Amino acid sequence: MALRQPRYPKASPLTLLVAAALSSAPWQALGVEHLVRDLPQYQRVVKTLKPGDSVVLADGIWHDADLVFVGKGQIGKPIKLRAQTSGEVVLSGQSRLRLAGEYLEVADLVFRDGWAPGGEVVSFRRSSREWANNSRVTGLVIDSFNKPNKQQSDHWVALYGHDNRIDHSQLRGKTNLGTTLVVIRNDTSGLENRHRIDHNWFGPRPNLGSNGGETIRVGTSKDSQSDSRTLVEDNWFEQCDGEVEIVSNKSGGNIYRGNVFQQSRGSLVLRHGHGNLVERNVFLGGGKPHTGGVRVINQHQTIRDNYFEGLAGDGFAAALTVMAGRVDAPLNRYARVEQAVIEGNSFIDVRSVFLGAGLDEERNAAPVDSRVARNLFKADGKGALLRSLGDLSGIGFERNIETPALSSAWPTGVQAQALTLTRAANGLLYPQGADDIGAPRDLAPVKRDEVGVRWYPKDEKVTALDSGAEHAVLPGEDTLTQAVAEATAGTRLQLQAGRYLVQQVLELDRPLSVVGPKRGRAQIAFTRPALFSLKRGASLRLAHLEIDGSQAPDEAGNAVIRVAPGAQAANFTLQLEDSTLRHLDANKAFDAIQLGKGNMADLIALQNVQVEDVSGSVVNAAAETDDLGTYNAEVVHIRESRFDRIAGPVLDLYRGGGDESTFGPALEVRGSTFDKVGQQAGTALRLHGVQLASLQGNQFRDSGAIRFSHQAGEPHLRATGNQFMGTPAIVSDIKIEASP
Repeated sequence: MALRQPRYPKASPLTLLVAAALSSAPWQALGVEHLVRDLPQYQRVVKTLKPGDSVVLADGIWHDADLVFVGKGQIGKPIKLRAQTSGEVVLSGQSRLRLAGEYLEVADLVFRDGWAPGGEVVSFRRSSREWANNSRVTGLVIDSFNKPNKQQSDHWVALYGHDNRIDHSQLRGKTNLGTTLVVIRNDTSGLENRHRIDHNWFGPRPNLGSNGGETIRVGTSKDSQSDSRTLVEDNWFEQCDGEVEIVSNKSGGNIYRGNVFQQSRGSLVLRHGHGNLVERNVFLGGGKPHTGGVRVINQHQTIRDNYFEGLAGDGFAAALTVMAGRVDAPLNRYARVEQAVIEGNSFIDVRSVFLGAGLDEERNAAPVDSRVARNLFKADGKGALLRSLGDLSGIGFERNIETPALSSAWPTGVQAQALTLTRAANGLLYPQGADDIGAPRDLAPVKRDEVGVRWYPKDEKVTALDSGAEHAVLPGEDTLTQAVAEATAGTRLQLQAGRYLVQQVLELDRPLSVVGPKRGRAQIAFTRPALFSLKRGASLRLAHLEIDGSQAPDEAGNAVIRVAPGAQAANFTLQLEDSTLRHLDANKAFDAIQLGKGNMADLIALQNVQVEDVSGSVVNAAAETDDLGTYNAEVVHIRESRFDRIAGPVLDLYRGGGDESTFGPALEVRGSTFDKVGQQAGTALRLHGVQLASLQGNQFRDSGAIRFSHQAGEPHLRATGNQFMGTPAIVSDIKIEASP
């Protein structure tokens, strides 16, 4: 099948001329080349640059370098800034780069080991009155260049002006608030931008746990009714998990073409703006939870010739989501879908397609004047593929196939056909005997080694729990304290049977396992307000231990494991296995696990744990009470455990506010016993704003109620096989489902 030419937007002759100039041998010497070795020398030289000149940063660490690159080059004679050697110029500490002028080119700089002093690391403007046009940044690396407080917002790359390009760059590891790459539009620097974002590698971005974790955003709702005409093509998005919107489109006339989305949670979302084109992209989920495809909102959107495989997301992160909206919607809300074209796409082994998503009292307008044609659908076998809400009569269906069987909710225009799928040389699956259905056969997904740079690694070594050396620790006074202080990332401390007294708070900023013997017990007592204090970079596994809190001080708010407010611990794991915790009642509000504001665990897992005599909660994850959609734990598992005489709830898990930008929290409680739990608080489990809770095969005796309250999204409370003796029934403001 021949490659279809985009209908919208079209490049002007000037744009084509600029693109040709920018893509031609950018570093061919045309003028004077200046090698500079420090910031004062750079500042003197940059004032003298003429069209065709270059300034070269000498190899080394440039600490606290605030680079302002201003000049006016010409077509064919750009002014250049580059590293002396690719990968050998590192901007660290409080460093940033600002460009302003015409025909500027920047290449091969690395930002690492620090954070930008302002709101942007690399900005295509110097000030609100000075910005860059017709300029290019290539070979840029930004590696974990994060502000120390994850709630401090910045953008790593901010595009202003018009006809600018960022290409062959790699940006990975953003953990603080703010978009990785943003197109900022305004009346001063221009609304029709015509930027090009291509051949970049957007590497792992961990779950932020709140709104503001997009990888790319083009525009804002305020200016969304005008066209940006930005081109985003041949980029690679890998494990970009920041929030539900991997790409947030908030303007019109943009093209998203030829990009690969690899195991990234969330979707490409046409949130605001009209007349956008999404074509020839490849979405590969690998079965990872919450991996999605394209979400459609607004008018004249075209989604064609794309390939979707192994996407496990549903709801707003389905492989294809077509939203319900509003007629005459405010700029910041959901406009009705009108005249959408969704054709020639393959949806293979995907969890869900959702039509009419978000239908409620506000979003009450179904899609109209839209067409779904020549698409191939194949479910992942875990349930019905199609989910729909409201009236679908405004969508015309033509020559679509679902294989092998048909979901019952499809209107006319989708037929069932048993097809054999064969993987082609491009790595994608195609049906035999239906050559004009689904994604085109000539798709050539951009390869991973064709994006980013070749001189800086894409893969980063991640130190997992139990991945390091094992060290034996003898019983005694502060022997564990010394062992923890000496342990490196991934170390496993192997305790012997006996008593360990800890008289200091054990502070962690790295993954660590503390494991007792499988025969006999390693008993740990502690005399400080906390046994462990987790900081940024820490994860902790405790197994085969007996932890006694009876010697903790008589202070309110003690904890076995504390993540203090402001510790900035994020995306960490806490695992407690085959252990006993007792006598956590030296004073009121003594918690086993206590998570403070500004911290978020990826996983808290309790397996075969016995906890008894606690004056607070077992897991206190309820510090984010600003009701902004933030929360303290993404996933909590409590399995085959026993809880006796707990004054507060075993789990207090809180997510407030109506924001829909996150997937969690999620909870599973299975095969556990709760005896005299939450009597003082009146609550055994407090689940506020939890998105998915599964309660299966548990026993509750003489305990407080399970309380589940809906805040945002489409939460599910699934319960089956639970026994309640002397305990109230579940209190929930949504229907309780039977667990699958």
